Amino acid sequence: MFLLKDDHVSNSITHRIQIIQENIREAAIRVGRDPSGIRLLAATKTVPAVDLEEAYRAGVRIFGENRLQEAQEKRQVLGPREALVWHFIGRMQRRKLKDLVGNFSLLHSVESLEQAENINAVAGKIGIQQAVLLEVNVGGEASKGGFTSQEVEARIEELDRLPHLEIQGLMTLPPWKENPEDVRPYFTQVSRLRNGLARQTWRRVRMTDLSMGMSHDYEIAIEEGATMVRIGTAIFGSRGTAVSPGTVG
Repeated sequence: MFLLKDDHVSNSITHRIQIIQENIREAAIRVGRDPSGIRLLAATKTVPAVDLEEAYRAGVRIFGENRLQEAQEKRQVLGPREALVWHFIGRMQRRKLKDLVGNFSLLHSVESLEQAENINAVAGKIGIQQAVLLEVNVGGEASKGGFTSQEVEARIEELDRLPHLEIQGLMTLPPWKENPEDVRPYFTQVSRLRNGLARQTWRRVRMTDLSMGMSHDYEIAIEEGATMVRIGTAIFGSRGTAVSPGTVG
């Protein structure tokens, strides 16, 4: 893994992204994967729009927000841009689904059959198919939402019947471990679940994406099959820390 130096240039958002992209490439090559099959999502919770501007100029094309209001404000500031897409990566409240569905390219955290049915209903009213990922609560943590692995397998046929949902794969946020290697078994479990489902024939379920891995463990996630990594701190610094001066323009 590349280390950041302690000077302004090497600590810039652009330089951090370059390091992450190289780490992604090397992690993929270590396990015989094509690096082009792995996408970098910049997690932008509490990050000012000026820093998103620099990230975009550095090549990031997927921004992921946890909070609807923040996303709306930042999208207004940045405006439409070539190839720029927005994902919603936070927990979804039922009362906000009408503002989420159709406004984000991908919803990462569908946590129950009931929620999937609600999203399907909203998407049906506006005549679209909404792309989603199913959240797997791989650590069985009460503080997190999501299906258990067994629930995904039990509910997948019902989910496949929802006409206004495009289930593109799985996502997970495993328990925090100081040593990233200790997270590997969780990534392995979700990767095996996704691979098993991908071998079956479905009408609408695609299982092409596996969103897992964050700033401290994304290389392990890639080695275990992640197709998308959600990186915040390693790009933008600790929440509330400004790493990019200047203005949006």
